Amino acid sequence: MITSVLVANRGEIACRVFRTCRDLGIRTVAVHSDPDADALHVREADLAVRLPGATPAETYLRADLVVKAALDAGADAVHPGYGFLSENAAFARAVTDAGLAWIGPPPEAIEAMASKTRAKELMGIAPLGEVTGADLPVLVKAAAGGGGRGMRVVRELADLEDELVAARAEARSAFGDGEVFVEPYVEGGRHVEVQVLADTHGTVWLLGTRDCSLQRRHQKVIEEAPAPGLDPDVLAAVAASAERAVRATGYVGAGTVEFLVAGGTAHFLEMNTRLQVEHPVTEAVFGIDLVALQVRVADGERLEPEPPAPRGHAVEARLYAEDPAAAFAPQTGTLHRLAVPPTVRLDTGCTNGDTIGVHYDAMLAKVVAYAPTRAAAVRTLAGALERAEVHGPVTNRDLLVRSLRHPEFTGARMDTGFYERHLADLTAPDEDPYAPLAAALARAATGRSRFGGFRNVPSAPQVRRYRTEPVGTEHEVRYRHTRDGLAADDAAVRVVHASPTRVVLEVGGVQRKFTVGAYGDQVYVNGTALTALPRFTDPSEQRAPGSLLAPMPGTVVRIADGIAEGARVEAGQTLLWLEAMKMEHKITAPSAGTLTALPVRTGRQVEVGALLAVVTD
Repeated sequence: MITSVLVANRGEIACRVFRTCRDLGIRTVAVHSDPDADALHVREADLAVRLPGATPAETYLRADLVVKAALDAGADAVHPGYGFLSENAAFARAVTDAGLAWIGPPPEAIEAMASKTRAKELMGIAPLGEVTGADLPVLVKAAAGGGGRGMRVVRELADLEDELVAARAEARSAFGDGEVFVEPYVEGGRHVEVQVLADTHGTVWLLGTRDCSLQRRHQKVIEEAPAPGLDPDVLAAVAASAERAVRATGYVGAGTVEFLVAGGTAHFLEMNTRLQVEHPVTEAVFGIDLVALQVRVADGERLEPEPPAPRGHAVEARLYAEDPAAAFAPQTGTLHRLAVPPTVRLDTGCTNGDTIGVHYDAMLAKVVAYAPTRAAAVRTLAGALERAEVHGPVTNRDLLVRSLRHPEFTGARMDTGFYERHLADLTAPDEDPYAPLAAALARAATGRSRFGGFRNVPSAPQVRRYRTEPVGTEHEVRYRHTRDGLAADDAAVRVVHASPTRVVLEVGGVQRKFTVGAYGDQVYVNGTALTALPRFTDPSEQRAPGSLLAPMPGTVVRIADGIAEGARVEAGQTLLWLEAMKMEHKITAPSAGTLTALPVRTGRQVEVGALLAVVTD
């Protein structure tokens, strides 16, 4: 019987497993890198073991260190979570060879399905041969991984070699395996998957479908169960194919079989031999705990002949520390506050005050809504996200809200090209015109601002300037201290209430409420981030025109061939690649011109805002 579980992972999945284990009376063990020493999953566990180092390759991808940690802590089982070593057959064997229980499928099943190339062979799908122009577009994919890492769409044959190199590097960094392959890219398809669960006694549960079509960088953003509006023939086809994959591999435990549905046909993509990030929507619809079932199966228990009947609808949104308007660039910094209404489920590996760094995935949390109908679940999730307090790095929260309310999504007409078509509109600025005023009034009320006190004689209004982040729009706020308290320098606005955390303004006879959080020079008003601007600009902070600055902390992993100071470059030409949060980001020339400065070299680590290059006309 399993009595102590080590989770070979971090973040929200580790916290998720620990919560279930506590409910089951099972002791928990965390492993952690040096940056994660005080992370939430470490605090949640009963015991913790350090993995010396910072990068995934030094820590969470070291199978030998993880197995040793389990033995040192007295664990009798290992749960792999997802990502890192979760689909690594050698790791599964190392766990069982050490006399530990493996809460996952047999290594042979992982070998059969964890490599996307071998999985396609097993399912009778011939590999794509040498790529020609007639094959385009194609998709480059990592054979050993998932989560969109190591994946590239190639539309021009001339770009294929560069994208293969980039995909191999990204896959090696994320999964410790640089193998990639190429397959045809199907335009306009829906990403549909089937959750499976099998025990050691031959029982197989098919736990319905999920739709995961809303993706950026081929990584899922919004998922739901069941997949809406599928043709009965498609439903029958994906169910039959999923069961065939399970039985052909002797699969045990939880897994997911994924398809691309287009033109009424379901194309097999892969089988993920692990728990998926989006598993909570299936749990909500079937009323089950998949982690608890994983533990029961690993303990040799028999599943009921049939799973519970599904009811209702569930939708999940992934909250990322990233800027959708800047090509989804990952963001770093302090997460001051994360809170959502109690109407939704929050799965997170972060807590207030945590530092969001560069070494790991940018996901902060998963927010899940369940309701009797799809429309109700979507409405609940959008409303909860809109009311959420997310104070810290820039996130995709506003994009999620707008996506959930887009007519293509509400009408269940989405496909994997959703963001390619709509990203510009979904990220267009839509600022609350009163947020900057509320921020200034709230800061004045706290006494943390350098404002003058009340005077008996008329005086000029106090003036503060703010910049809305990440849009960059600047606002000038004017107000006065009066014998009745703070007053806006605008007759149309009346201050009803002002405190350090709450401001109420009356505008045109309508009272508007604002929640406020102030952290140094940053103020968050109803989720809008504002930075207080100094009265004067420091000349040392001025940059030459054409300067390219690092959008996030990271490592320069490649400089394009032929790129050196004095070289002529074209607009949009890639100059170098910056790696952060296990993904590569291209730094491109903003315009045609001459590269007059290139102060970085391959392997150099840079901070956000560091000068990478200068291109002048």
